[in-house]
Amino acid sequence: MRFDGQNPDEIALKLAHIAVEAGRVLRGMETAFLDQRVKDDGTPTTAADLAAEQLILKRLDEAWPGVPVVAEETCSASHIDQFFFLVDPLDGTGDFIRGTGEYSVNIALIQGKRPMAAVVAAPAMGSIWIAGATARTSPLPDGTAEFDWREAMVRPAPEKDLVALVSRRHGDSATEVCLSALSIGTRRMTSSALKFCLIASGEADVYVRCGPTMEWDTAAGDHILTCAGGSVVGPGGVHLTYGHEDRGYRNGPFAAIGDNALATRLDLPVSASAA
Repeated sequence: MRFDGQNPDEIALKLAHIAVEAGRVLRGMETAFLDQRVKDDGTPTTAADLAAEQLILKRLDEAWPGVPVVAEETCSASHIDQFFFLVDPLDGTGDFIRGTGEYSVNIALIQGKRPMAAVVAAPAMGSIWIAGATARTSPLPDGTAEFDWREAMVRPAPEKDLVALVSRRHGDSATEVCLSALSIGTRRMTSSALKFCLIASGEADVYVRCGPTMEWDTAAGDHILTCAGGSVVGPGGVHLTYGHEDRGYRNGPFAAIGDNALATRLDLPVSASAA
């Protein structure tokens, strides 16, 4: 099925309903005893990851049958087409296990090499962000309540005392070198794709990641931030692209920024795996 002529905002809203449903599955499993295992890449996974992914795959196929899906847990090596979905059913599994609440459901529809519609839902934090042609955010509705959407918009970067979002467990020296070129006043620890969304909502300015990530980690947040007026760039200030099956859907270093003027002040290292 092709998406030509379909309204990206309507697609994003449909993805929002799917993400909310997956979020309810995750919330229902937060206090359950979950068998945990470590995958080959060293990251944890649980039955909750699998349950949420199975629901998302089912709902995507019902809405858009035949569109390929690249999802973290069960179809991370899928082949793609002109249109395909990138899915992380539980971004921040470690935080889910530890009960911090800082985890998200990420779904993005990719056209060619860039996203065209996306959702990031934070079930335990009660927030959701979507983007088609525009970026919006809402509290998560309770029961039969409706979304209460408002526009998500980045803020201009202050002259000094930038707010940088940093990962709780993924710091590295290359990231520190990049951040040292900026006038960072506050470092706020935040997990998962929420970092993109906080920048998109004007609550922070920059998130740099030089360590390994996958396309399903970033695509949804990338699109939301871009539609809110920011960008996600790699070395040389080039926007991230998606669908790199040849490198196993792995990203290179990137920076998520609210004010695009910050791009010229960053010197991201070039990753051989993403070249």
